[in-house]
Amino acid sequence: MNKQDPIVIVGAGIFGLSTALHLASSGYSDVTVFDRHPVDKTRYSYLEGCDGASADASKIIRSAYGGQKEYTDLSSEAIVLWNKWNEDIKSVDSDNGLGLSRNDSIWINNGVLMCTDQKAISDFEKASAKNANPPGREKVALITNEAEDRDIAKSKGLGHALNPFAKETVGVLDTTGGVVVADKACCFALYKARKLGVKFILGAESGTFSSLIRAETEGEKKVSGIKTADGKEHHAQLVIMACGGWTPSLIPELDGLCETTAGSVVLYKIPEGSPLRQRFGHANFPAFMFKQREGADGGLYGFPVDHDGVLKIGYRGTKYTNPVPQADGRDRSVPRTRWTGETAISDIPAKAYQVISGFVEAYLPALAEEKVPVSTSRLCWYTDSFDNHYLIDRVPGVAGLACVTGGSGHAFKYLPNIGKWVVDILEGKAQEEPLVKAWRWRSLREDQTPVNKLMLGRTDERTLENTKLVTAEEKGLSHSLANHGIS
Repeated sequence: MNKQDPIVIVGAGIFGLSTALHLASSGYSDVTVFDRHPVDKTRYSYLEGCDGASADASKIIRSAYGGQKEYTDLSSEAIVLWNKWNEDIKSVDSDNGLGLSRNDSIWINNGVLMCTDQKAISDFEKASAKNANPPGREKVALITNEAEDRDIAKSKGLGHALNPFAKETVGVLDTTGGVVVADKACCFALYKARKLGVKFILGAESGTFSSLIRAETEGEKKVSGIKTADGKEHHAQLVIMACGGWTPSLIPELDGLCETTAGSVVLYKIPEGSPLRQRFGHANFPAFMFKQREGADGGLYGFPVDHDGVLKIGYRGTKYTNPVPQADGRDRSVPRTRWTGETAISDIPAKAYQVISGFVEAYLPALAEEKVPVSTSRLCWYTDSFDNHYLIDRVPGVAGLACVTGGSGHAFKYLPNIGKWVVDILEGKAQEEPLVKAWRWRSLREDQTPVNKLMLGRTDERTLENTKLVTAEEKGLSHSLANHGIS
């Protein structure tokens, strides 16, 4: 790639932001990011009309990753940069226009508890502890029911994270992890990219992707830019599609490799002045993952109270889809949110709400006792790959087109560093790195069991049209769906 050639990135979520930032820091001088959201004004707030997965208040940072040591190492690399960003923001321009303050923290190292209600930790948690604790180095992944590990956690100021619930659990505490302030982190990445010369074209008309400029000459397929909703053409030597949950419907070559799926999120708004804000604040309550690999009745994760007084709990025990017929006649799942589409919704599947509500009643009963209201709920749309690895590669057989997608619900933590890997891959470097191999364009082998089953069609029970949704009225009546006969 010539560093003076124009490069277009579609999508200003974490993949697009990090790619733009590292292209610019590597000397590429003509990088433009397009996004239909005016994110420099909405500041990545899900309350202000942003509906991508990156538009959020809290995300988990962790380096304990089961047996996937490559991701543990990638997390360690990212945490170094997250710490640097906490220092860098202290000198942010006062007139940055993104609501950033020199007193902001980008991330908080308050621990991540990976736990279960079973009698013993799972194989995933055992592997997490093993791989996050290389021999001869300080222990960073602590088994919560061992006295020695409890003493270590307390010495690190993380005693609060060992058993933060009303009922006991067993698990592993990742002392390297915590919570990233997601909206501020995205704003800061945008700020840093602009300082390096990256151009951002944002908003409903000028920033909205319409189509690729495709051509085929003598059997060779090529992309030479994009068209936007205002009718303009933007030519580029390389187009990088980093559109989050919208990517699979825009790039049909992804069929069978990636699909758009939804997690479910419930937000509890703790009133100002309530002692629960301190009880569930960062200093007293960790990020957590509960029964992550235990089927539809598990898959929970949650956070301390954020800067808006919101305690967020998410559910990925079932990953929902929304297949919609496309121009080529093929059904592909596309995001369906309260902000977009003719069938906009703000409700979530009854199963998701049941699992979240049951967890709250059993493990966080103070929320119910204080009658803390559900302020909102939403579907959070990701792009899953069949093996849960990312996809970072050029599209085979199409010159000038690359995809950076497949975050599979675990990519935000790499906002500071994933772009460095994207640049290396685009430049043909690091080809033998295990993660680079895992992120290549690929197909499911006949002998391979997929982590995520993709493209099962409209008859699948996970599709929204086959799913009972919970209305706002039902959510307002009680924290428990059992009272409404919903199961």
